[in-house]
Amino acid sequence: QTHLSKAGTPTMGGALIVMSAGVSTLVWAGFNSYTVLALLTFVAMGAIGFLDDYLKVVQGRTAGLVARYKLFGPLMFGFALGLFLLLRPISSVAPNHTMVPFFSDIALVFHPWVYVLFVGFIVSGSANAVNLTDGLDGLAAGLMAIAASAFAVFAYLLGNIETSGYLLLFYLPGAGELTVLALAVAGGCLGFLWYNTHPAEVFMGDTGSLALGGVIGAMAILLKAEFLLAIVGGVFVVEAVSVILQVGHFRYTARKYGSGRRLFRMAPIHHHFEQLGWPESKVVTRFWILGILCAMVAFSALKIR
Repeated sequence: QTHLSKAGTPTMGGALIVMSAGVSTLVWAGFNSYTVLALLTFVAMGAIGFLDDYLKVVQGRTAGLVARYKLFGPLMFGFALGLFLLLRPISSVAPNHTMVPFFSDIALVFHPWVYVLFVGFIVSGSANAVNLTDGLDGLAAGLMAIAASAFAVFAYLLGNIETSGYLLLFYLPGAGELTVLALAVAGGCLGFLWYNTHPAEVFMGDTGSLALGGVIGAMAILLKAEFLLAIVGGVFVVEAVSVILQVGHFRYTARKYGSGRRLFRMAPIHHHFEQLGWPESKVVTRFWILGILCAMVAFSALKIR
C-alpha cells in the first residue's frame, strides 16, 4: 500500500512560500546567473504543482495531475537546465564537474550528455522526493527549512574565495547570492510551519512541495553539490526510496506469487511508523532530528577532506 499525499482536501498554501521567498530574493539578492536560474526553477516547479492543486481544488478531480506528468515535467525542465549549463557555463569550473564529499582531490566528471541526464534526475528526483514527504503536518516544511539553511551556508562558503580556498572547495564567484534565496526559502518554510504544525490549518499542496524540492535541487546543481544534497536531504531520499521499494516489491510478488505483498505497512515510510503506533507528532519530530543530523554530517564532509 502506498500513500502519496495527505488525506483531506488539498490547498495551495505553498504558493505563499513561493511568493514570500521569491519576493524576498528579488529585493535582497544580487541578480546573476545563479539567482536567475534558481528562481526560474522555483517558479517553474511551483507552476507544475499549481496545476495539480488547481485540478484538485477548483475542478474537483481527486487524482489531480496524472502522476507521470509530475515526473515528466520536472525531468524535462532538468534536461533543459543541464543543456543550458553545458552551452552557457556560469563559472570557470566546467559544468559537468561536481564535488565528491569527503575528498578534496577528487572531482567527478560526467560525459556531457550524461550530465544532462544527471541534472534532469536531480531536479525531478528532488522535487518528487519532497512531494512524497509532504504527508504529515509540518514534516516537509520543517525538513526543508533545515535543508535550505544548510545550503545557505554552502552557498556562502563556495562564493567566498577565502573560505572556499581554506576548505579546498570549488570557488564559484557569484554563488554567494544563493545564500539569500536559501535563507528566504528557510524563512518561508518556518513562517508556513507556524500554521502547518499539527493540527495543520493550511497545507502546502504540490505547489509548495514541488517548488521547494525543485529549488533545492537546482541550488545543489548550481553549487556542484549534488552529492551533498543526498546527505543533507537524507530523509527525503529515504522517503522516496521507500515508495520505490514498496511498489517494486508489490509488483514483483504479484507476478511471482499471484498476489502483491507489502514491504512496509505503508509507504512513504513516515506512514509505516504511524502504522506501528507512533503518534504523528513523534514521527515528525524524530524525522526533523534526523534531518538535523544529516545536515551535520554534510557539514563534516566539508572539513574532513
